[in-house]
Amino acid sequence: MTALTIDLYSDTRTKPTAGMRRAMAEAEVDDEQAFLDPEVNALCAEVAELLGKEAAVFLPSGTMCNQIAFCVHCARGEEVLLDRTAHPIHAEAGGPAAWAGVVLTPLDGERGIFTAAQVAERVRTNRHAPRTRLVSIEQTANLAGGTIWPLARIEEVATTARSHGLALHLDGARLLNAVVATGVPAARFCAPFDSCWIDFSKGLGAPVGAVLAGSRAFIEEAWRYKQMLGGAMRQAGILAAACRYALRHHIERLAEDHENAQRLARGLAEIPGIRLDPPEVETNMVFFTVEKPGWDAQRLVAELARAGVRMGAMGRQRVRAVTHLDITAPQIERAVDAVRRVLAQQ
Repeated sequence: MTALTIDLYSDTRTKPTAGMRRAMAEAEVDDEQAFLDPEVNALCAEVAELLGKEAAVFLPSGTMCNQIAFCVHCARGEEVLLDRTAHPIHAEAGGPAAWAGVVLTPLDGERGIFTAAQVAERVRTNRHAPRTRLVSIEQTANLAGGTIWPLARIEEVATTARSHGLALHLDGARLLNAVVATGVPAARFCAPFDSCWIDFSKGLGAPVGAVLAGSRAFIEEAWRYKQMLGGAMRQAGILAAACRYALRHHIERLAEDHENAQRLARGLAEIPGIRLDPPEVETNMVFFTVEKPGWDAQRLVAELARAGVRMGAMGRQRVRAVTHLDITAPQIERAVDAVRRVLAQQ
């Protein structure tokens, strides 16, 4: 079997760089639960400023950010509106039901982006139905193809949500990809939201961590749930140092990932048996459909793994490939060639 050398399965597969490892090794640490860890304190202050919020809290994962936000914003039995492709529906193991006791109501957006009219139509006030309490937006929309929510659409949705007395939450797992792709500052994207977060273990390349931001009152309550859900840590500055290094060194370079995704999309689109529209690739995710007779996503992914390339099957015919800081332009060319050679088989 060919050794695996090109991992396009997800941007969560990034490894800490040498500089990031040095920053972790040299980090000054203390008890983060007592607010004594200087790296954690600095990271939270930096992210709060970046996102334009009063305060922030360091958490182990983006999933915990979503869980805690739902717990803070909603009473049990209340409803969250979000796109049908959203991460809390598909990839959080039922956590919103288990921890927050909320109803997740999917909206049928276009490539992960729903409208203000859809929100207005779905809000429920009947006492027999769950009370609609929160609107959650995912930036970028992962399962929809890494689609960027335009700022104007976010503001339209937010205005409608506010008119119905709803809170707003931003799942910003890949928010900084949207920032780099559009030039819109993170604080502008986050301004309409009561809570928002960014992930450090995806395109930013840190091994662990996400930071949830909001008002001081929101973060104070979030800390209570952080303790409850087991997210409180001790000398977490070693992890926070990696995240701070990423803020200084790995944001602007996300543009390279976007360029590599475009390069990959153009190459794949020329291969018989693959259906793909390159202009739909907006950030670092490339989704394509396997159309060659006798082939499906599982077979293609398995054959590619034998050829030294890893991608992910996303259903019967759909495949996802994600570029990140451990992927180079030459590797993209090799990956395209591997797909071409594999699909040339009978």
